[in-house]
Amino acid sequence: MSDDHVDLINRDPNSLNGHFGTLLFNDVLGEPDGTHSIDCVWKLSTCFECWKGLCYKLLTLFCGICIAMEWGCEFAYIAFYHVWFITPCMKVFEINCGLCQKIYTLIINCCIVPWTEACGGIFVHFKR
Repeated sequence: MSDDHVDLINRDPNSLNGHFGTLLFNDVLGEPDGTHSIDCVWKLSTCFECWKGLCYKLLTLFCGICIAMEWGCEFAYIAFYHVWFITPCMKVFEINCGLCQKIYTLIINCCIVPWTEACGGIFVHFKR
């Protein structure tokens, strides 16, 4: 899908909210045996679907655009922070760690390796 095209049919192609699924009346409300409301109340409480849909549409109408703008700014900030701060810091860290690795290797090769080779030369003559 291109960036300038909004898919009005499949609005969650990556299943970001797949856990939410299709939330229906029976998924939320249920009366166990022995605890029942008056039949007309139970029948009329199916207005749950209507109110859920209406409230969702009203909330998205009044708040959705502002929230989308906020999230756009948030992800722009994250991108900016990564490009201009985190990635250069990681490069500095990588350069300094490379220098530390060279120094560590030099110290090991100059100080430790000759000593361990000498000890190895002594123990090579022991046999079972």
